[in-house]
Amino acid sequence: MKKILTLILAFSALLLLSSPALAQVEVGPEVAFILNTFSFLISGVLVMWMAAGFAMLEAGMVRTKNVATICLKNISLYSIAGILYYLIGYNLMYAGVDGGFWGSLGFWGPDDAAALSGDFSAGYASGSDWFFQMVFVATAASVVSGTVAERIRLWPFLIFVVVLTGLIYPIQGAWSWGGGWLSEMGFSDYAGSTIVHSVGGWAALTGALILGARKGKYGIGGRVNPMPGSSMPLATLGTFILWLGWFGFNGGSVLALGSADAAIEMSVVYLNTNLAAAAGLVAAMIALQMIYKRVDLSMALNGALAGLVSITAGPATPSPGAAVLIGAVGGVLVVLAVPIFDKLRIDDVVGALSVHLVCGIWGTLAVPFTDSEASFVAQIVGVAAVGVFVSLTSSLVWLALKFTVGIRVSQEEESSGSDTVELGLEAYPEFGRGSQGLK
Repeated sequence: MKKILTLILAFSALLLLSSPALAQVEVGPEVAFILNTFSFLISGVLVMWMAAGFAMLEAGMVRTKNVATICLKNISLYSIAGILYYLIGYNLMYAGVDGGFWGSLGFWGPDDAAALSGDFSAGYASGSDWFFQMVFVATAASVVSGTVAERIRLWPFLIFVVVLTGLIYPIQGAWSWGGGWLSEMGFSDYAGSTIVHSVGGWAALTGALILGARKGKYGIGGRVNPMPGSSMPLATLGTFILWLGWFGFNGGSVLALGSADAAIEMSVVYLNTNLAAAAGLVAAMIALQMIYKRVDLSMALNGALAGLVSITAGPATPSPGAAVLIGAVGGVLVVLAVPIFDKLRIDDVVGALSVHLVCGIWGTLAVPFTDSEASFVAQIVGVAAVGVFVSLTSSLVWLALKFTVGIRVSQEEESSGSDTVELGLEAYPEFGRGSQGLK
């Protein structure tokens, strides 16, 4: 009898909670504050997990002799991004931009005094916002890591990361997300196809041009010599992790979860993000089969990432069908762009330029197709302005490093691999050269 009474009470509670009257009740400011803060934090955790995705993807795409180094670069660049965004990046991007080009200099510090005294008008805890913004900076730096892998020295690369995360990224970010001049013009980039992904792509492109290709990558007469990576299972795992993390990347960019409208928008963003990724992978596979008569796994993986990058600029406004089309175009663009970069003798180890730069531009320019409030003029100006600024500043930093401390390992060191030369270890010692293993 007691169990029956408990079931009746539970069922009654469910009926009450699902009644239309209660569904219309709006949460109070404190509850909204808590939900918004939680959304920032859990979404930030998902984006932080993308750092593991980049590490595994790149570890699978580089040769065995460089796996440990690429893992070290990915975890260290994430750490550097966090420190620099605290020291200078956040305030430079958000503090007092007011339609201009950058904010103020100085350390970031949490300010929750109002909320602690009962005023929840800020909408969320300040630390949750900082954390969510910080993990985006690390994503931009991760793009660079894969492109210049296998021939760049560790410490010069990390010095570049310091400048990228402390100055270059925050300044261009202030133009739009910080309320700067691009924002005043109407430039729209929901979660960062340009502000995050293309920024990493432009920085990676200048680095690849100044650094040069890996030894033996390009032969006489335009021949491209394949350099297979160490582990396609690792690369596949990395892609799945990135796909998962992207729900936080795009979904968290709703910047709220304290109302039904915000929850609905987040669900739309999740849906469109997933569809675009799936369409990117399938479209890449079809394009590969049509062009090369076979499907390459690494290119298919990049097709999924291409779909994700493409939808990132505007995941809230497309219909599901439009999201599929946007992602599919991204998947095809990757298949077409990779050989173009090779013809230009621009050595991109993981295909990041095709994924993050090319599809970042495509995704940003596609926004006005589904968002009536966006304009093609503002989108083109934003893409061009960010591209010129990041290319010029990155080139200056790369060249300064090249002519001072040097950025490239020697031919002998490149042949031996960065793991033994710079770290004094091997990622897979049981398959080392002493065992006639992979190189």
